[in-house]
This record gives sequence, structure tokens and C-alpha cells, in this order.
Amino acid sequence: MIDAAWIKELPVAHRGYHDMNQQIWENTLAAFARAAEAGFAIECDVQLSADSVPVVFHDHDLERLCGIKGDVRERTASELGMLAIGGTKDKMPTLKQMLDLVKGSVPLVIEIKGRPGEGEDDGFVETVLDVLDGYEGTVALMSFDHHILRDLRRADASFPIGLTAMGDRPEEFFAHDEAMQLGLDFISYHWPHLPNTFVTAQRQAGIPIITWTVRDGIGVEQTYKYADQMTFEGFDPKATHPA
Repeated sequence: MIDAAWIKELPVAHRGYHDMNQQIWENTLAAFARAAEAGFAIECDVQLSADSVPVVFHDHDLERLCGIKGDVRERTASELGMLAIGGTKDKMPTLKQMLDLVKGSVPLVIEIKGRPGEGEDDGFVETVLDVLDGYEGTVALMSFDHHILRDLRRADASFPIGLTAMGDRPEEFFAHDEAMQLGLDFISYHWPHLPNTFVTAQRQAGIPIITWTVRDGIGVEQTYKYADQMTFEGFDPKATHPA
């Protein structure tokens, strides 16, 4: 296991420090620059382009954020890089562009967005690790997808690896426990499903727990009662807590 205690230290800006997609949109260089300037850790999502370049984007489909239909994986990184996010001047960034912007100024928590199906994600983890090679900054990698977590372990990734998860039923906890058998280093959990026996046991075992996605005062309260740090959006944790 790799020490992930640093993940407790700073609030984590969900998809960057955006303004709920009013003027500064999620997963854009503008949102990442704002988070770095404010001194927050940054959470972001990574997808794979048609030419196997990691790009920073949450959805599998382009419609919500770019206004056009189609799968991210059906376009090259160059094509994706020409698409405006939310009609702003910001275009879809590659992971490399994001790293070049942040330059180690704040920690990064990168979620790898896998796909179901045999072979769909072959090489995905390796391309992400290639881009991260030589990056002089603090990074953690996480995923909902257990096959991605297995691939990260097999690739001997030198970064903390975390399970992104949700759920409050025993069968869900069983699946989460199975993933933790990979020797994962931290957990990012859906805060409305706290407290629960799975997270409590993992925290007692010394696994750092962050929550997602906190948007109100109840989420802040639950996070610091049952976890170690929050992934937030829509308010400034350094100012006042949301109502």
C-alpha cells in the first residue's frame, strides 16, 4: 500500500473549482486554475479518446457539456480539443494540458472512467500512467470500475489508488470489500450513504475516506463526522459553510 494520508489535508474541488457551470465550467482549465489559485486539491475525470489520449471529461456522451451527440471515444483528442465546453472559450483539455497548468501546485485526485465490456479499457491505465510519468506533483488515482483498479495494481502504479463508491446495502458492501482486497489506499464515498459498516470498518483500519459530492451544510457535517475530507462544489469551504 501507498501512504494516502495527504488526501485528508485539503478540501477537494469537484471537477475543479467551477461555479456550477454558470461561467466557469466543470473539468476545464479555467476551473482547475481557479482551484489551484484558491489552494484546493482538484478532482477530475479522465476519459479516453479514439486515438488513445487521456482527456479530462466526465460524461461518456458529449451532449450535456458540448451540445452535440456522440461518444467521447469516437473522436480523436484533436477533434475533442476543438469542442467548446458549455459554449465558453474553454475547450476539452487533455490530461497533459491539465498537468502542465497545475504543475504540482495542488494535489490531484484523478478518476478514471472505465467502460463495461471485455477489452473496452485495454491500455487505458497504461496511457494515463504514461502521461503522469515524470509529473512532479501529488497525485492519487481512483475509479468506480474494479477492472480499472486491478489494471492499476497490475501496472504497479506508484500513486495511491482508491475506490470510488456508493451504496448502503450489504450486497454493495460485499462488492466494495472485494475491491479492497486489491490493497487499495483510500476510498471516495457518496456522503448520503454515511454512516455505514463498510466505511466505518475501513476507516478504523486506517484507510483515508473522502466524500462526494458535498453541496450543503448537511454534507459538510456528515463528512467530518464519518469521514476525513470532502469533495465539494458550489461553495467556498474557506469562507462559510453552505446553508
